[in-house]
Amino acid sequence: MAFRVWAPGQERVRVRVDGADHEMTLRDGDWWYSDVTGTDYAFLLGDDEDALPDPRSRWQPEGVHGPSRVYDHSAFPWTDRSWTGRALPGGVIYELHIGTFTEGGTFDSAIERLDHLVDLGITFVEVMPVNSFDGTAGWGYDGVLWGAVHEPYGGPDGFKRFVDACHARGLAVVLDVVYNHLGPSGAYLDRFGPYFAGQNDWGPGLNLDGEGSDEVRRYVIDNALGWLRDFHVDALRLDAVHALADRRATHLLEELAREVETLSAAVCRPLTLIAESDLNDPKLVLPREAHGYGLHAQWSDDLHHALHVALSGETSGYYADFAAPGALARTLKEVFFHAGTWSSFRGRTHGRPVDTRTVPGHRFLAYLQNHDQIGNRATGDRLSATVSPGRLACGAAIVFCSPYTPMIFMGEEWAASTPWLFFASFPDPELAEAVRTGRRREFSRHGWGEAEVPDPIDPATVERSRLRWSEAGEPGHAEVLELYRSLIRLRREWPSLADPFVDHLEVRAEGSWLLLYRGTLRLACNLGPDAVTVPLDGETARVLLSWGEAKATGGTATLPPETFALVELLD
Repeated sequence: MAFRVWAPGQERVRVRVDGADHEMTLRDGDWWYSDVTGTDYAFLLGDDEDALPDPRSRWQPEGVHGPSRVYDHSAFPWTDRSWTGRALPGGVIYELHIGTFTEGGTFDSAIERLDHLVDLGITFVEVMPVNSFDGTAGWGYDGVLWGAVHEPYGGPDGFKRFVDACHARGLAVVLDVVYNHLGPSGAYLDRFGPYFAGQNDWGPGLNLDGEGSDEVRRYVIDNALGWLRDFHVDALRLDAVHALADRRATHLLEELAREVETLSAAVCRPLTLIAESDLNDPKLVLPREAHGYGLHAQWSDDLHHALHVALSGETSGYYADFAAPGALARTLKEVFFHAGTWSSFRGRTHGRPVDTRTVPGHRFLAYLQNHDQIGNRATGDRLSATVSPGRLACGAAIVFCSPYTPMIFMGEEWAASTPWLFFASFPDPELAEAVRTGRRREFSRHGWGEAEVPDPIDPATVERSRLRWSEAGEPGHAEVLELYRSLIRLRREWPSLADPFVDHLEVRAEGSWLLLYRGTLRLACNLGPDAVTVPLDGETARVLLSWGEAKATGGTATLPPETFALVELLD
């Protein structure tokens, strides 16, 4: 194997291979090469004796500060040659964190729970970032070596075993990747070249449009293609793309979408790009021929916020605008609540409308909960900690009966009692204390006492966040699990429930009740404390699924407090 590294402006670069140093030769512009062979290696820049891991490392068995290790992608014994992939329309996504999904916290232990997802009706498993970060436990968004799989989870072979096992069960895999910043420990990229340009809220951002940015952009795109090609991943969830500072005529996202489309043609299976974006700009998910970026979908936080307020009554911070009358119905119909309209949280107008006549709803993910909306609460409390089972059931019914792509967060399907907290495990004591202090200071501004905010560095915080699988069959949880199974099954059995065209959706809201029209089906929800009678615009109906004592008689649904009924009109 020839070792190579991009290190512009350096007069000398050496590679340390299995403990021995070798001079490298400059050629191909700013790339340095050496033809020596070996297993463990690191680079030395100039006369500096600090050995740095490879920015394009495939394997970091000793952590982000240790040497890189040679890894041969062709050596893995894949068994998924018959896998033809999955397209996103009609899919159901399940977001999980490898470290807390199971007691073992590894890829292999996660494989043992995949049959649960198949039984539930999941089609896409979204895995939070698995790239190398400092420490053993963390969310994964502080990664610094993007191509190396976190060793405590099982390393690159472990991840491949997980993907292979998913494909054997008909599950597509979505991998969460972070290109908008690097973590605070082990981010050595700027020692090699002009990788960084400024800071954002989470750390150093990448140089995507300045001098030397061609190779930086190539670094990002090659990383993305590597997950899809070498690890057989089916989709990427692109973290916080609004933080990608790129003023070029062709945005990085558009360039990435084009190359992913090319790779998709080569491997003969769908490859999907899903953005997390705060921009409320449909341009991200419009095809390039419609002058969009060509991404396939994005998370829909506006719908989450509208649902959260309707179910919980919480109206602080960015939830305030969603307390407006009719906010939930409006967001269901228009995708974005803020669509060139005033945002009090931002103090300005925000967003752009979605043309619901032409842009299908499957390009927007709908969810009651996700890792951010739980983990970024001071005590990591799930919606089930404060919202009644009836309201949760109504919320789930709205998500699965909407024209959007449903996503659930691990454990949501049985109303898990475990919190999901923010946690990290930086070995550096000063960095660990800075994270601890910063977290407590942040929440003290929102009225939380320091003693109430769990210590993110304490290993007990991770333990508290692990799912307790035994409770899935317990009273109060088993009923919720059966509800989720039924909703997903009905979505598959009734094409009108999965119909992605938002302009086909009609929504009526009056007082505490909400009515969704889905072809010949009606979803009637009562979120209030009093019983209501909801007109179904039909003579007779039969109940397909309900929560509580909800009934349909003649052309009306009778809904006790906090219940729903999904009915078929028979006339």
